[in-house]
Amino acid sequence: MKNVKNPVLKGFNPDPSIIRVEKDYYVAVSTFEWYPGVTIYRSRNLADWEFVSAPLTEEKMDLRGIDTACGIWAPNLTYNNGMFYLLYTIVYTNRSRYKDTHNFLITATDICGPWSEPVYLNCSGFDPSLFHDDNGKKWVVNMTIDHRINKERFSGIDIQEYDEEKKKLIGDVYRIFKGSKIHTTEGPNMMKKDGYYYLTCAEGGTEFGHCVTVARASEITGPYTIDPENPMLSSKADLSYPIQRAGHGQLVQSYEGDWYMAHLCSRPLDGCSILGRETAIQNITWTQDGWYRIATGGKLPKQEFLAPEIEGKNTAYAHGREDFEKEEIPWEFLTLRESAQTCGINTLQRPGWLRIHGGNSLSSKYKQAVLARRLQDDSCECTTKMQFNPKRYQHMAGLVCYYNYDNYHYLRVTRDEELGTCICVTSVNNREITESEYVKLSEDVECYYLKAVIKGVDLEFLMSYDNKTFMKIGETLDMRILSDEHVEGNGFTGAMVGMCCQDLQGDGCYADFDWFEYKKKEE
Repeated sequence: MKNVKNPVLKGFNPDPSIIRVEKDYYVAVSTFEWYPGVTIYRSRNLADWEFVSAPLTEEKMDLRGIDTACGIWAPNLTYNNGMFYLLYTIVYTNRSRYKDTHNFLITATDICGPWSEPVYLNCSGFDPSLFHDDNGKKWVVNMTIDHRINKERFSGIDIQEYDEEKKKLIGDVYRIFKGSKIHTTEGPNMMKKDGYYYLTCAEGGTEFGHCVTVARASEITGPYTIDPENPMLSSKADLSYPIQRAGHGQLVQSYEGDWYMAHLCSRPLDGCSILGRETAIQNITWTQDGWYRIATGGKLPKQEFLAPEIEGKNTAYAHGREDFEKEEIPWEFLTLRESAQTCGINTLQRPGWLRIHGGNSLSSKYKQAVLARRLQDDSCECTTKMQFNPKRYQHMAGLVCYYNYDNYHYLRVTRDEELGTCICVTSVNNREITESEYVKLSEDVECYYLKAVIKGVDLEFLMSYDNKTFMKIGETLDMRILSDEHVEGNGFTGAMVGMCCQDLQGDGCYADFDWFEYKKKEE
């Protein structure tokens, strides 16, 4: 066995659902408003993860116009009798008492697809999971929302039988768990061991009071008894601890019989989770009276865990230079609400280059021409080579550090009536817009090198004509505004960095990007 540092899936990889099929482990994570929906990774050793699938395409979801922090929540991945099952929620409403949560199920015999057409399940709440009982029955478990103002909003956990032949839920709906005293009960997962049905839930909200709550029963419909040491995992007792917001856990047993838990967490800087919610793993042991615990004791998530010494390939930590030489856009680059093709982003029109046709402003919920990747390190450099010829001030393109349409830092090349082609930084902080001084650019240069240097909570933007001599554009910026804790409303994703282009005149302008490089910087 070897020591492995947490988290294993860095940067915006929340709500992990983990399973094992033979000797392979799979983890599915939430993607919210980012496209494609649901990211699935595979590993042999629990330490090194590679991307294998993103099953939710435009045929299986429509995210156009959804609000920030809505979209695809908490996927649940299971496997039974040669079939993969993926449950997911499309959340349409989040900034009100209501949620409008539509739950769906898709299946595939291969993790890489093709995946079936979605089966609609219900819309009573979110975080649906599927339990395959040993008697052949299948059950859908989900939290429920009570919109009535005099009721507990997160009202409890419901279970209902799923008929695979009829492709629908059947029979009575059972309220099996109302939650513990911690409240905000969500993220239910069911498993069976030694005659008990174990219900694992997330409680306390996904902020710094997050935790894992466990209850069990001898019958699937209850009654359920709460773990006497509840919660079994949480960071809330020590807010100075490096790993915070630990919760939303799920168990998996190894091929050799060892037990592990995957759960979400964050690594805040100055109280802000700039990298978003990430995925960590813990070693698990069972007590004599049948409850599970962190193997080394306590409730705090461990910063390291023991994993098998099996060679693996880690592509989930995506770094280095991408030259856009292939027709397919690399998996680590995501778009907002729609596919790259629909957003006017491709590598076909100019081979060896990424072309981004100008879309709406970065404040739009439609047609945002943004291609970005997860920020995975506290300190890093992101550089791109861009060719762009703006004709008017409504034409913009460049390098963006982005959280949502209300919060971003944008190094953009544009055109001014007096200066001509120029560059500046636009920052949006909870809808309040500020701009740096416009800097005139040489009209004789075809390409610009744009760089973002991130050092903890500080961000500097730089520009160069030759990729050797860089000049700073604007002031040092605050990365904390790109965090779950800072954004108004709910923040569930994490900072992204990437390329974009806007055409607010509708002239058909575009920007070409020769390459994009992500480099971790040692602190």
